[in-house]
Amino acid sequence: MSMQAHYNVIKRPLITEKANDIKEAQNKYCFEVAMGSNKIEIRRAIKALFKVDPVSVRTAIVRGKSKRVGRHIGRRPNWKKAILTLPQGQEIDFFEGA
Repeated sequence: MSMQAHYNVIKRPLITEKANDIKEAQNKYCFEVAMGSNKIEIRRAIKALFKVDPVSVRTAIVRGKSKRVGRHIGRRPNWKKAILTLPQGQEIDFFEGA
């Protein structure tokens, strides 16, 4: 798998209060990932991009909310998130500035 493909799998980190709490308490990191990606591809992409080896990868489909603009009702798209558990001594420095 090429480096460009790794960037296509991992879209962005999720920096929310909940994500920050589980990062500090349980050494877990949250990312938005491509809808078509599976756990093996996510693990390989994290390994290649951040040089860490996740213990486990858990995924969830987040359903898009219905939104209204005036009298028109639309819907936000569904998206996929991944929660990665890292071993005790490892961390992703990308999150330290947040």
